[in-house]
Amino acid sequence: MIYRYCGASGVQLPVLSLGLWHNFGSVDDFSVAEAMLLKAFDSGICHFDLANNYGPVPGSAEENFGRILKRHLSAHRDEMLITSKAGHDMWPGVYGTGSSRKNIIASCDQSLRRMGLDYVDVFYSHRYDGVTPVEETMQALVDLVRSGKALYVGISKYPLELQQRCYDYLREHDTPCLVSQYRASMFNTLARPNLDLAAREGSGFICFSPLAQGLLTGKYLNGIPEGSRAAKDSGFLQRTQVTAERVQAARELSLIAEERGQSLAQMAIQWLLSDERVTSVILGTSSVRQLEDNLRSIEGPDFSSDQLQRIEAIISREGLTL
Repeated sequence: MIYRYCGASGVQLPVLSLGLWHNFGSVDDFSVAEAMLLKAFDSGICHFDLANNYGPVPGSAEENFGRILKRHLSAHRDEMLITSKAGHDMWPGVYGTGSSRKNIIASCDQSLRRMGLDYVDVFYSHRYDGVTPVEETMQALVDLVRSGKALYVGISKYPLELQQRCYDYLREHDTPCLVSQYRASMFNTLARPNLDLAAREGSGFICFSPLAQGLLTGKYLNGIPEGSRAAKDSGFLQRTQVTAERVQAARELSLIAEERGQSLAQMAIQWLLSDERVTSVILGTSSVRQLEDNLRSIEGPDFSSDQLQRIEAIISREGLTL
């Protein structure tokens, strides 16, 4: 495994992290989730990315993580960086969602109980809710650190115009933003300005959804397979999003990957990491086999300038952003 320093801090993260957004909930096969997590740890992945609402059902990913941690990895707690977040819908009533101090503090307390932890290494504000003053949310994060419930804080998906205000407030209150997390892939480069700002301000940067919900795995090059995400009536990738434009772009990208001796997924992950300002890419896998394939992404050759130019020409087309 390769490790990079997180922004201007002394904390190192593996360039590949394991995300528990999908496939670790109560509706999923616990034995598969357990095997993936243990394989990740044994492979040098020491950063595990969670949120209070991950499941389904919401909260169950943290509960399952806590079970696996207690059963297998409790002696290795200090070798791990465990993160969680709050901000999306979690429990009924007006306090179960959003970026208020009420929600942030209560969510962190609940997450700690579910995982069986005394503290998390990083607690994020998962989103800007469009209402709560940034200062209220950031002060709640500061107070989590001061109370010992979190060692560091982070922000996720904050719009560029508020990202700077978050950094400024946290720095002024002696709790600099360790890490910023944004959706990024070959099919979504909208976060490039957010990366620029994070790098200038000394915040680490983590990319989630690096494979565009599966569109960059090669799975959809010849239609929508039965049982895939897009084949389901509900989910984060809809059938209508598997457009001819995206499929054609993926086909062309897969040819470049083949030249490099990689799968499309491996190249897509390595492409994100080719920008050394990116601290880590979050993997979302459904099997140990897929995890092993993703792990090999860091073994690929460096990109040539020609390959980078060809990739940029493909991904710059209109209609690809997801």
